[in-house]
Amino acid sequence: MKPAPASSPSPAGRALQAAQAALAAEHAAAYGYGVIGARIAPARAEEARAAYGGHLARRDRLTRTVRELGGAPQPAEAAYALPFELRTPADSERLAADIEDRVAGAYSDLVRSADGQLRREAADALSAAAVRAARWRGVGVAFPGLTERS
Repeated sequence: MKPAPASSPSPAGRALQAAQAALAAEHAAAYGYGVIGARIAPARAEEARAAYGGHLARRDRLTRTVRELGGAPQPAEAAYALPFELRTPADSERLAADIEDRVAGAYSDLVRSADGQLRREAADALSAAAVRAARWRGVGVAFPGLTERS
């Protein structure tokens, strides 16, 4: 006899899971931009500070959203592993683009899982991350938020 299939989360449960994942991405982004800020070229330091502030603001909004959805917000980790060593300002720019790609991916999941105002906010966050990634990289991608899902 086969076991009963695991039930998938309700739409509200999927939105909560996606909001938690987006919150985790924002925690990691804030950490990453803290590292970037210490290593970025002076000409791009203000851009890095603005991105850092934007991620903190979205993190705070998502913390409230997770509570409103009935969840306990996922706390930030003490530290995050960087995907590569930062030796030059160009490495910092590459990391910033990578961070924004990951954030866009998390928000693309939230766009798919949410509705109403939360979906609009997630779409705005996805768009903002895609624009920042394109600025850091110097070129955009065709489907921001989906590239890292393939």
